[in-house]
Amino acid sequence: MSEVVRQFTVAPDDDGVRLDRWFKRHLPQIGFATISRWARTGQIRVDGKRADPADRVLTGQVVRVPPGGDAPAIKGQRERKPLTPEQREMALDMVIRTTPSAFVLNKPPGLATQGGSGTFEHVDGLLDALAQESDPRPRLVHRLDKDTSGVLLIARTPGSAAQFSKHFSGRSARKVYWALVIGVPQIEDGLIELPLGKQPGSGGEKMMVDESEHGQTARTRYRVIDHAGNRASWVELQPLTGRTHQLRVHMAAIGHPIVGDGKYGGPDSFLSGSISRKMHLHARRLVIPAPGGDTIDVTADLPDHFAASMVSLGFNEVDGLIELKAKGPPSKEVQKAEAKAHAKQYRKERRGERRSRSDAPAGERRSRSDARARPAKSRGPTKGKGSPKPGKPAKR
Repeated sequence: MSEVVRQFTVAPDDDGVRLDRWFKRHLPQIGFATISRWARTGQIRVDGKRADPADRVLTGQVVRVPPGGDAPAIKGQRERKPLTPEQREMALDMVIRTTPSAFVLNKPPGLATQGGSGTFEHVDGLLDALAQESDPRPRLVHRLDKDTSGVLLIARTPGSAAQFSKHFSGRSARKVYWALVIGVPQIEDGLIELPLGKQPGSGGEKMMVDESEHGQTARTRYRVIDHAGNRASWVELQPLTGRTHQLRVHMAAIGHPIVGDGKYGGPDSFLSGSISRKMHLHARRLVIPAPGGDTIDVTADLPDHFAASMVSLGFNEVDGLIELKAKGPPSKEVQKAEAKAHAKQYRKERRGERRSRSDAPAGERRSRSDARARPAKSRGPTKGKGSPKPGKPAKR
C-alpha cells in the first residue's frame, strides 16, 4: 500500500477521459468508493484544484493521488510468475514493429493468444517481457486462433488499447490473410455471406453456418491469387466481420477448406506429399489508425511450414503483393440496418425466445448445401421494392 502522495501527468492517449476511468486504467486496485470519498474530501486534485470523478482530464494535467486506497490482495488469486530467460527471448523475437502506442508481433503457429483450460503458455503470459517496470503492462486488443500465425497487435497503454479496440469493433481496421485451400474456387474473386453460430454440443469450441434467426451476420471477401492445377489454391482473405473462426468456416462451407484445418475440413483438408499437416492460415497484413493521427501498416513474414508449402506448390510470394482494394466504410443506410438487426437480436435474447428451425415457414428455410460464394462485383438487387420482374434484367 502506498504511504506517500503520488503525482501523475495525464498522457495524450488519456486526453478527455473521465477521472474515474483514468483511475481504472492506471490504478485499478483503488475502488470507486475510495475515489468518491477522496473527491468529496478534496484529497484528489487536478492541477491543484478539487476534482469530481465525472470530470474529464486533459493532456499534461497533473493528478494528485493521496496515500493508501490500495485494495487488499484477493484470497486465492494467483500471482504472476516471473518469466524465464527463454520466455523473455521468445517474446522479444516475436516483435516486428514498435511504435509509441503498440508492439506488433508475428505470432508463430501453435502458440495460443490467451490462456484457457489446459493452456499454460500463451502470448498474454509473455507480455511482461515487452515493457519496463515503470510502464503499464501491455494489453491484447484482438486475437488469433492458436494455429493461425501472423500479425498480432499489442497496445502499450490503456488509452491506446481503448482506441485500437474501437477500430477493431468499428471495422475500420483492415486485416489481410493468406491461406492455402483445397481445390480451386469456381468464382475467383468472391464474397461469402453466411451467418455463423456455435455448434451445439461443442461447448462453444466449434462454429457452424447458422441460417436461423439466431445466426450472426458474417462476410468474407476472397481472391484466388494462384492455383496448382486442381489440387490447391493460394487465396487472399479479408474478413469484413469478426466472428470466431469465420475464415475457416466460410472456406469449408463453399467446399474449399484451408489446408491442414482438420477441425472444419476433416480428412479432406490435408494434402499428400511434402505439404505440412499444420494449418495454412496467416494474418499477413494489418492497417489500423493509431493514436495521434498516425497509421500502423505492418506485414508479417510467413512461418516456415507455410513458406515451404508455397515453394512445393510452385507459388511465388511476389504474386500476392497486389491486394484486394480496401472497401470504404458502410453507408449510413447499412449502418442503420445493422444497428436495427443487432437491437432486434438483443431483445430476443433478453426475452429468452428460442425457436427451432423446424418452426420457420418452409419458404424461409434453405439447405446448408446451398451455401455458396457469389462474385464480389455482381451484387444484384434484393427481393422487395424495386426488384426486377422475372425474366427481365435489372436496371443499371
